[in-house]
Amino acid sequence: QVQLVESGGGLVQPGDSLKLSCDASGNSFSLDALGWYRQAPGKERELVASISFGRKTNYADSVRGRFAISKDIDKNTIYLQMNSLKPEDTAVYYCVAAAIVTTEGPQFAFWGQGTQVTVSS
Repeated sequence: QVQLVESGGGLVQPGDSLKLSCDASGNSFSLDALGWYRQAPGKERELVASISFGRKTNYADSVRGRFAISKDIDKNTIYLQMNSLKPEDTAVYYCVAAAIVTTEGPQFAFWGQGTQVTVSS
């Protein structure tokens, strides 16, 4: 089993930066991909970024160029560096992990509890 715990969310102003972290425990060494989803009220759940075991990264168009996902294998932690934050980035951000990757991409089966990010002036 895999446990994911997010932290680092909070209230920031537009244009600010924020760095989220996700601590993975359990059988995390077997994961093929990790990522960040976000869910905002009234909006579709969105995979904002992912990183594979081979460190290949993918970003949603809405965050590309502003967000950066990274991982620290030694610490069993992944990060989401969020720059130039906009009000529309406001959402609950979930750390996700996949043990299986299909032709459609990682199948994220493990989810953290989420951390709230609010961007408001």
